[in-house]
Amino acid sequence: MEILEFSVDGSENGIRIDRYLSEKNAELSRSYLQKLLKEQGITVNGREVKANYKVQAGDEIRISLPDLSEPDILPEDIPLDILYEDEDVMVVNKPKGMVVHPSAGHTSGTLVNAILFHCQGNLSGINGVMRPGIVHRIDKDTTGALLICKNDVAHRDLAEQLKEHSIKRRYRAIVSGNLKDDEGTVEGPIGRHPVDRKKMAINYKNGKEAITHYKVLERFGNATYIECRLETGRTHQIRVHMTSIGHPLLGDEVYGSGKNPYHLQGQALHAMVLGFVHPRTGEYLEFTAPLPEYFTNLLEKLRK
Repeated sequence: MEILEFSVDGSENGIRIDRYLSEKNAELSRSYLQKLLKEQGITVNGREVKANYKVQAGDEIRISLPDLSEPDILPEDIPLDILYEDEDVMVVNKPKGMVVHPSAGHTSGTLVNAILFHCQGNLSGINGVMRPGIVHRIDKDTTGALLICKNDVAHRDLAEQLKEHSIKRRYRAIVSGNLKDDEGTVEGPIGRHPVDRKKMAINYKNGKEAITHYKVLERFGNATYIECRLETGRTHQIRVHMTSIGHPLLGDEVYGSGKNPYHLQGQALHAMVLGFVHPRTGEYLEFTAPLPEYFTNLLEKLRK
């Protein structure tokens, strides 16, 4: 059984506990949390509460997550765009709209379901049943290169490379507006937004260090095509950092203006280049995921 613990701070007073917890941990749906509340799997200050309980500053919340059995996440025959594969690792080009790993209450149609089928269960188990083989992830509407580990030895090695920021990750993005400089760096710790708990934000009090380098590739007057290089890998890092300097990604419904003249499905962001040292051979490998069709079509529209 996994135990999760949360302490409520003053800015979070009065939020319903099911909403508060789903915003604290995106992998737990509100319906699943309500089920846990009914089954006394969640306590506040050691006492059971109902789903309509409103959290108060200083509350100590404890969730007892029951162990998931293997059949909860089923292999599904979903086509994969595989950029590389050997006995230890796999690099896939994730399509737009696909969630990387299942969450409580949402256990099908994800990349994990697809790789379970493809690899016949031969994946690392370090991140548990819900995230077998997953060493890092990208957002549902972000496309591009993603690394999968087939065993625990590879997973530990690559997790350490991620921690040391030695894995090369370069993204392509289209942002709104005309960037002033041809290249630059955005620094600012990223954590939960103090008011809107579904969003991340530059948060100097509770955030973790985040650094994004960008370079302009093409200008269109009202939009700019850029390359981003990550030094760190925080949730929504590029989206938050570019918004913080006044240039949200086109199509970003969470951090943008809400206007979507190009009818995009989510942000124009693609994980293009992924480079790492192979955990078994010690050889440096680098892979490029080609730009998806929606992205190249958007560039053509902007050029016209």
